[in-house]
Amino acid sequence: PLSPAAVVGAGLGGSAAAYFLQQHFGPQVQLDVYEAAGVGGRLATVTVNKQQYESRGASIHALSLHMQDFVKILGLKHRREVAGKSAIFSGEHFVLEETDWYLLNLFRLWWHYGISFLRLQMWVEEVMEKFMRIYKYQAHGYAFSSLEELLRSLGGEAFVNMTQRSVAESLLEVGVTQRFVDDVIAAVLRSSYGQSVLVPAFAGAMLLAGAQGSTWAVEGGNKLVCSGLLKLTKANVISARVTGISLHSSEGRALYQVHYESPEGQGSAFYDMVVVTTPLHPTRSNFTFENFDPPIADFPGAFQPSVTSVVHGYLNSSYFGFPDPKLFPFTSILTTDTPDLFFHAMDNICPVNISAAFRRKQPQEAAVWRVLSQQPLDKHQLKTLFRSYYSVQVTEWQTYPRYDAAKALPPIVLHENLFYLSGVEWVASSMEMIAVAAKNVALLAYNRWHQELEKIDQKDLMHKVKTEL
Repeated sequence: PLSPAAVVGAGLGGSAAAYFLQQHFGPQVQLDVYEAAGVGGRLATVTVNKQQYESRGASIHALSLHMQDFVKILGLKHRREVAGKSAIFSGEHFVLEETDWYLLNLFRLWWHYGISFLRLQMWVEEVMEKFMRIYKYQAHGYAFSSLEELLRSLGGEAFVNMTQRSVAESLLEVGVTQRFVDDVIAAVLRSSYGQSVLVPAFAGAMLLAGAQGSTWAVEGGNKLVCSGLLKLTKANVISARVTGISLHSSEGRALYQVHYESPEGQGSAFYDMVVVTTPLHPTRSNFTFENFDPPIADFPGAFQPSVTSVVHGYLNSSYFGFPDPKLFPFTSILTTDTPDLFFHAMDNICPVNISAAFRRKQPQEAAVWRVLSQQPLDKHQLKTLFRSYYSVQVTEWQTYPRYDAAKALPPIVLHENLFYLSGVEWVASSMEMIAVAAKNVALLAYNRWHQELEKIDQKDLMHKVKTEL
């Protein structure tokens, strides 16, 4: 039996990994979860006027089956949707405005961009349909020892290639026009990844699926999923920063010594198995691996800096061409890739607890806006977007991989029973991708521990799963 196991990080990846490890290995496995900052990781909230607001990763796609499951198991609720309209701004004018009436929107997109819009939808649907196979594979206990193998089992070499070429290239190839890519696709990528259409096609497809499907969020804040899963697994959460892992062996078996720094000082503990869910990039963590032969290689690639400013204030609607703020119709503004534009997106956000009586502030009232940008906004930039404001709360993150920099995907298996989860973000970064990776790591760990090798990297899974059903 597996005795103690450690999970490094208590964001969504760590919480989900702890939950799935316990599901597969059984309740007797002792789980220590190390977290330096706070449970929930990037799913953090900020408080304005005694109300909490999501500062990041706010929406979850309707097809996110693991996230849906977590919410059900934990007895959480979907947050009430508050309707709003969005538009794409070029720095001078709106290139695309959404209207109240859904059919008219489609007509507008169709009118502006012709068949491009349809081709985009067909391309995204085809990718999603193949991606959804992962749930069937995981339900049957199949796991993958590398991100490439996982992608191959879902969509063959084509999926692996989609991590190596840009979304722009892939869309132009299926007949989407350059204009549609520049106006619409660029704006969607900027509003979340904060990057251009050079993002890899797979990461782009997953993001675009979220942009055109229905999405939801957790009542009370998405981070409740993390604290809920950890409570459910009765994991032992240790407030400490892990500084490194060294390899020892006992009776021919690998033992991992996890070294950490906590407010009480330095410490270490031994484990049969470790799952690392914090990014192992030199820019993000100074994490050392000792006694490994061959040594664990450095992780290439960099992270994209991004800044969230939560501003409580009065929108300067005249900057957007609406001198009368009462007439400003949008709650969400995306932007095209224009050199002088200093922000990526901004939206009028609702608190994480939405009462039945809640209504969105009118554009002429003071509201809470979330502005995403690459650099912190200076006084002049804030004054451009807001006539006046009461408060500004700035969070600087290194949230997403700098996608244009990466060539190879990071490994999942670092050593016999030492696994790495965050590498999945180089394929695509979303809450559901992280949950899928957590389930894969737990299954992989279980199958390797019990020598069930026929359940790992199995070829032609579509056929196998069909015959098993």
